[in-house]
Amino acid sequence: MYSPYKSKGGFSRLLSALRYSIQGLIIAVKHEAAFRQELILAVVLTPVALWISENVFEAVLLIGSLLFVLIIELLNSALEAVADTITIDHHPMIGRAKDLGSAAVLLSLTMASLIWIGVILA
Repeated sequence: MYSPYKSKGGFSRLLSALRYSIQGLIIAVKHEAAFRQELILAVVLTPVALWISENVFEAVLLIGSLLFVLIIELLNSALEAVADTITIDHHPMIGRAKDLGSAAVLLSLTMASLIWIGVILA
């Protein structure tokens, strides 16, 4: 079934996608405290990554791990927004979905920490 909300393609689709992406980042900064905290951490640690890296691969690995945390946080926030649209009442399956999203954020933070420790100690 074709969705009337899907664009047909072309350059205008790319511009619309970019506009929606920027809009999503603005919404995350405005409304998601965890995203703001992780964004500040990424902004502070990016120059550190460039300073401590011995080569381009290490820099990409360190900065990539920070971006990965932000990506997972955005997905978790999107999941929570959809869940809260369905109901704000306690529901075991919605609670499970939110807990799984939170676990994904925790694992991404753990992975980023391990990468940073590994590069620093190497």
